[in-house]
Amino acid sequence: MANTYLNRTPSSSGNRKTWTFSAWFKRSKIAAGQKIFCVQGDSSNLFECYFNSNDTLAFYHYSSNGGVTDSFLGTNQVFRDTSAWYHLVLAVDTTQGTASNRVKMYVNGEQITSFSSSSYFNQNYDTYINMTYEHRIGANVNDSQYFDGYMSHAALVDGQALAPTVFGSTDSTSGIWTFKNPSGVTWGTNGFHLKFESSGNLGLDSSGNSNTFTVNGNGRQALDTPSNVNATLNPLVNNAGEMMLLTNGNTSCQSNAAQGNSWKLAVSTLGMTSGKYYWEIKFDNVHNCYNNGVMGSNILTANTSNPMNQTGYTGFYNYDGGEIRKDNVVTTQDYGTYATNDIMGVACDMDNYTITFYKNGSAFVSNVALSTTGRDVVFPCSVFYNTNNTGIPQASYNFGNGYFGTTAISSAGSNGNGSLFEYDVPSGYYALNTKNINTYG
Repeated sequence: MANTYLNRTPSSSGNRKTWTFSAWFKRSKIAAGQKIFCVQGDSSNLFECYFNSNDTLAFYHYSSNGGVTDSFLGTNQVFRDTSAWYHLVLAVDTTQGTASNRVKMYVNGEQITSFSSSSYFNQNYDTYINMTYEHRIGANVNDSQYFDGYMSHAALVDGQALAPTVFGSTDSTSGIWTFKNPSGVTWGTNGFHLKFESSGNLGLDSSGNSNTFTVNGNGRQALDTPSNVNATLNPLVNNAGEMMLLTNGNTSCQSNAAQGNSWKLAVSTLGMTSGKYYWEIKFDNVHNCYNNGVMGSNILTANTSNPMNQTGYTGFYNYDGGEIRKDNVVTTQDYGTYATNDIMGVACDMDNYTITFYKNGSAFVSNVALSTTGRDVVFPCSVFYNTNNTGIPQASYNFGNGYFGTTAISSAGSNGNGSLFEYDVPSGYYALNTKNINTYG
């Protein structure tokens, strides 16, 4: 959603004293101000729920009446996990006699009570929610501070302050807060439930109210959901201060030219311990210093930007005719190389510790033995070198969502277990996501 927002202006006011907002989201970019839900008449009359640049979460309501903040909550807790989905619930009821009961904030089913700063509405205050002001999801009304990441099941209940258990529950086995489809909810006049399930109409309201939102930007439907989390690239991995520039929901990476001529590293959020997994990489701009493969968990603590120089790395190096590198050693050469717009398929067998590379759907290098180091957890990764005379290497990963960057796959292959890849997935292999890890790995 990095340049996408949804908006709707109610034609009539609903209950401005009592309401609930709920949304599930997975962050891609951190350390940046980003809006989740906003309502604004003008610069002096606004409500915002947002991330600060320090990754704390805030609730802010301001009006020109007296020029004061009507209510503000700023968390001490930070939210920097880009590998998991968060669930946010804001429950507002300004009719409550106790001030702190007038705004309640929950994350993953737990009420947040520790705030760096807090102030609450006066009793019976009329908020801007459910007023005939523009309501926006994913940006402010100045078309800035876009939410960068994934979002699912954004909902507003007009007229009730609900508990988070209406929208989620604790899994009895894992203890993890999980999605629950809200049922039996009285949505009220301006209530809505945006599931984001319709690829042609992401703003479709499923509450029964027909309060559908307009979609602005190039946001798209993803298979990455609170119930099944796909691997993406991890912006928190910053070995030796060197990392890729990540875009498109952390599925595209490019060498960071601002950091000069040096190796840059991109690592997936999910690792593999057992099972068989497949992913694809489209080479948007390739050159010889271009490596794709897997790295052992030991490299994450090695403080190096170049896992090729470490034991625990196994990958294909697009150099000197194409070569396999393992544990900082060239093992085989002259396979041929990949060119711009080629698609590399990677099949990693963690049961037999081998990796196979494909080129545009055909096996290219088969059954390469993985390094014996760091096998407890193995991560997909790319390592690029930026040089002024060969350009900036770029690539887009498809972990099963069906896109390379913002471009949909052109012809879906035969894909196991509901994933979307360009080419046929090898028999017995699956996408790297939590559903398949729990089932097969």
